[in-house]
Amino acid sequence: MRLQVTVTVDKPVDKVFSYLSDFTTTTEWDPGTVKTIRTSGDGGFGSEYANTSTFAGRETQLTYVVQELVPNQRIALRGENKTVIAHDTMTFREAANGASATSTEVTYTADFTFKGLTRIFAPFLKPAFKRLEDEAKTGMAAALARL
Repeated sequence: MRLQVTVTVDKPVDKVFSYLSDFTTTTEWDPGTVKTIRTSGDGGFGSEYANTSTFAGRETQLTYVVQELVPNQRIALRGENKTVIAHDTMTFREAANGASATSTEVTYTADFTFKGLTRIFAPFLKPAFKRLEDEAKTGMAAALARL
């Protein structure tokens, strides 16, 4: 299952990257996130985050690890619990917007691989994932506009 949203905001790429690469900010833009705490590291490669989210009426915890970090370009995290593996990637692209202002395009992709019996029910979750995708796009755009 894949979620993918692209948001463009009139903010410099370094500011947008700094904000979104701090995965604890998910509580401000990801509608399903209840709490995200960095449990180890400095936010760079190998840092770990404990994420608590709600989805389809259930609360779940995932442990995310930063697997790739290229400043102002890309961050990739891998989350896992007993029922799902999530690969979250954010790519950042600076786009010229007039003579002096810049805008940043962010593409957020979340790929979910379900484990065990959850694999059987995954196709029935498509409407809930579509709703989550739409809410994430709205939440991310609003949070980035406030920067």
